[in-house]
This record gives sequence, C-alpha cells and structure tokens, in this order.
Amino acid sequence: MINKILITGATGLIGSEVCKKLISEGKEITVFTRNPERAKKVLPGVKNYIEWDYERMNDWMKELNGKDAIINLAGANLGAKRWNDKYKRKIYDSRIISTGRLVEAIKNCNPKPKVFISASAVGYYGDRGNEILTEESNPGKDFLANLCSDWERETERIEEYSVRRVSLRTGIVLSKKGGALKQFLLPYKLFIGGPLGNGQQWFPWIHIDDMAELIIYSLKNEQLTGPINCASPGIVTMKEFAKTLGQQLHRPSLLPVPKFMLKIIKGEIADAAVSSQKLSVKKITDSGFNFKFGNLKDALKDLLK
Repeated sequence: MINKILITGATGLIGSEVCKKLISEGKEITVFTRNPERAKKVLPGVKNYIEWDYERMNDWMKELNGKDAIINLAGANLGAKRWNDKYKRKIYDSRIISTGRLVEAIKNCNPKPKVFISASAVGYYGDRGNEILTEESNPGKDFLANLCSDWERETERIEEYSVRRVSLRTGIVLSKKGGALKQFLLPYKLFIGGPLGNGQQWFPWIHIDDMAELIIYSLKNEQLTGPINCASPGIVTMKEFAKTLGQQLHRPSLLPVPKFMLKIIKGEIADAAVSSQKLSVKKITDSGFNFKFGNLKDALKDLLK
C-alpha cells in the first residue's frame, strides 16, 4: 500500500493536480519546494512543506526516509524565457542535477521507496514526422531530445537499488489553468487563431485530468515500469487541433503562424513547438489504463465550458 508520498514540482501545472487528487484519497503528502509559503497557499492539505535546494542534500535527505513513493516533476519552465545558453543550462541542470541528487539520496534510505516516478517529455523523440513512436523508439538528437535522454538515464540508476522506475514521456498537457492551451486562446479571441507551422505535424495532447490520473495509476500498478508515452489515443495533427479549437470557441482557424515567425518571436523553442511526434500509447492502454478524454472535441469542450 502506498500512503506516504513525496512530490517535487508540486506547485506546477501537473504537480498541483496530482497533489489535490492524492490528498482527496487520504494520502500523506510531503512536497519539496523552493517557496514553502507559496506552496501552503496553492496546496492546502499537504502534511509537510520542505524548502528544497537540490544542491544542499544534507538539508533534506532525511525527509526521504519512510516514504512509499517519490514523484519527481521538478524543472525550470521551458517557455518562461527566450532560450539562450544560460537559460538552457538552467533548464538542463534543474532536471538532470536535481534528479541525480534525489537518486543519490535514495541510495542511503532504509527502507527505500517502492517506486520512483519521474517526468520526461515527448521531446525525447525529436522531430519524427509520420513515424509511429513507441517507448522502444530511439531518441532524437536536438537539445530537448538530449535533455530527456540524459534525464531518463539519471532515473534508470534507481533500479540498482531495487526501486521500480517510471519515466513519463509527457505530451502537450491541456489545462484551463495554464500551459499550451492558455497561450492558444488569446489569438482565437482576437480572431487571428490558426495552426503553428505547416499544420501537418502530429500534436500529442493529453487532458490534465488524464495526465494526473495516469501518474496516480503508475503509483499503484506494480507491473508498470520504464518509459511511458503519456498522450491521448486520439492524436491529431496541429491543423486538426487548431480547427477543433476554433470550432469550440466559435472562431475561425485560418491564420497559420509560419515557423520563421515563431523563431523571431520565441527563438529556439520554436523548433520544439512545430516538431512532430506520432505517439503510440499501446503500452499504457494494454496495462489497463482507461483515458477519460480520448477525443479532442470532448476534451476541449470540458476545458472550455
């Protein structure tokens, strides 16, 4: 039975939803956070709010003792700033070094947690066109692919200590509280909405509720190990996504944003915004997980109501 759970990145879009669901189930939650006072406001009901600097292991190592599970969702926001070498280093270190420190600390836990669930992303695959991507597919070669590959390599070390490991290769999470959907809404409200790039790229989306439930399912399903593609089975192209969003908002979807324009506005992250990943989610559905929102129209209708 998993009752005592430690979560990093708990105040983020995904983490906050996972926390709320676990608290409603009566689980005992400890969060590692850079800002405990903010976390107390965002996440009432958590048992322990621990100030966390991943470089200062001696300050928090003892908090891992007695935990049944670790959910590691920490990492600097990819879209918070225009990418330069300094911010890319922050993106990288906030994931790779922090995860490595957690794994190193768990080595000294007794007893050790039963499961270590860590974030990754579909960026692992790079831009792959129409290729069907399973968890066995090779990684890409761009910055995000190298980031995710190194991130997962850090989590793999946990298996040396007989701890079950799950790496969440998360798609584009749709939520009314933030993330990609919020950024799409303003252009549509101004009647200038449309697809990014040429619109032919595959867009691996997932409803926030399904994403949170998938993480909780991963906690409880002891047979689930290794990487998992986290996206809806109802995958669509960017053009189909933009069209469906426009229909739900009763707005046209006629003005595509060319990649070169995105690069002028957003910089290097534009490459990731128009990359194509046609994910297979057979592994998670075969394990018994049922998506509540497998259809984009239903997902958007729920989020925009």
